[in-house]
Amino acid sequence: MESFRVLQENFQLSESFGQNYPEDFDGTLDCVSIAITCAFNRQGTILAVGCNDGRLVLWDFLTRGIAKIINAHVHPVCTLSWSRNGRKLLSAATDNTVSLWDVLSGEVEKTFRFPSPILKVQFHPRSSEKFLVCPMKHAAVSMDMEGSHKLVPLDEDSDLNIMASYDRRGKCIYTGNAKGRVCVFTEDDHKLKASFRVTTGTLNTTAIKSIEFARRGDCFLVNSADRVIRVYESGEILACGKDGEPEPIQKLQDLVNKTMWKKCCFSGDGEYIVAGSAKQHSLYIWEKSVGNLVKILHGTKGELLLDVAWHPVRPIIASISSGVVSVWAQNQVENWSAFAPDFKELDENVEYDERESEFDIEEEGKEKEDFKEEEEDVEVDVTTVNAIQAFVSSDEEEEDTEALMYLPVAPEIEEPEEGWPVVSEMPQHTEESQTRPEKRKNSQQTPDSTKKSKLKPFDVDLENAPSDEIHPLLNVKKPNEKVHKKPGTKTKQKSGKSDRSKHKGD
Repeated sequence: MESFRVLQENFQLSESFGQNYPEDFDGTLDCVSIAITCAFNRQGTILAVGCNDGRLVLWDFLTRGIAKIINAHVHPVCTLSWSRNGRKLLSAATDNTVSLWDVLSGEVEKTFRFPSPILKVQFHPRSSEKFLVCPMKHAAVSMDMEGSHKLVPLDEDSDLNIMASYDRRGKCIYTGNAKGRVCVFTEDDHKLKASFRVTTGTLNTTAIKSIEFARRGDCFLVNSADRVIRVYESGEILACGKDGEPEPIQKLQDLVNKTMWKKCCFSGDGEYIVAGSAKQHSLYIWEKSVGNLVKILHGTKGELLLDVAWHPVRPIIASISSGVVSVWAQNQVENWSAFAPDFKELDENVEYDERESEFDIEEEGKEKEDFKEEEEDVEVDVTTVNAIQAFVSSDEEEEDTEALMYLPVAPEIEEPEEGWPVVSEMPQHTEESQTRPEKRKNSQQTPDSTKKSKLKPFDVDLENAPSDEIHPLLNVKKPNEKVHKKPGTKTKQKSGKSDRSKHKGD
């Protein structure tokens, strides 16, 4: 089974080198709980989904089945980040806690408690011992697994609305504030290497909402409050130095609807950019080199988008709205003539007249003897495994042998025979076959992993951190607290309220 999966993955990778962009809806992934955020591992074989009841659902993305469910937090999960080898997963919840999980065992290894809400966590791109935290209305925090932390310096504006990100290889940390200033600091000693200000045409500044880097190349994008996505080259930013004035290589926006962007990211090969609308379930895809809009993917009307993630090596996008993960992909058209140029597809059976020597065994034997002398000294290497380029960076020669590609799934046995070994993880997987009410009951009755997550939390002391702030995720849901008594009409009232707020805004 494992060899079949590897062959299947290699076949898919060979197709993905001519990566394009998704064009159609390709189904949903229902986590039973309400999904809030999602993230692919580096190979794209596992999709982690954070839910509003604190659970982490890990999907095997090849089979589109649930591989593991972790009862992680008590409060909603707001952000996720994978380690480079896929064996560790960072999750942050709205109760200001950040937890480190062992993906294979599903057990918590560390829990950090912060004084203020967490907007983003990010593993260091090359190390599983470091990560970056963006607390609300506070400077970004660079941390290690032992609990020691360093604040990423603020610029002269001293603005506390900071969004930060590692660059592609983790050598620098890029920060952006609400006054449009982007600063580049070295990762190890936090020295300022470069800075510039994002301005509109009238020299007015605009708030930085997020900074995202491409997996390939040196480009990164800046999503700002003026509804424009600007694409820069990191090499040019560093060359301009402090207080530089670099020009973006692309400016992307919705000129018709003037859409605000909820989440933006690059494709796996860095050639395309997808942005999710903040007002509706719509995904806009641009080609980075030209800057032209190539596709708009529309979800169900009335739904609000929460998160978007592009598959690392394939033209697939996962988006979250109304608590469900939607998958967008290409239409796969079978083209057998690509494998055999003389292949012809028949509508009905046709009688075939075999030639006299067409399948003659003796003739085949003679041909082999003819070529035997020429191929006698040729050695075929069947032991060397060539690295898949999609999984290897330009500064690496070999793949990471410790990378976790798949999660083992225990078979479900309804009536085991006598002497059959008992699998320790059986309750976790048989849980999938239960009905939704039973599943919710069980998740409440088996809080083992949630107890573990509360063991020895490490308190991170941040000076002057606001302790009375409410996470934006909870702040949005606050008006709907009165609706909990009527679960049947919950979604209708939500959409109605959002519609009313839209009319008020108009």
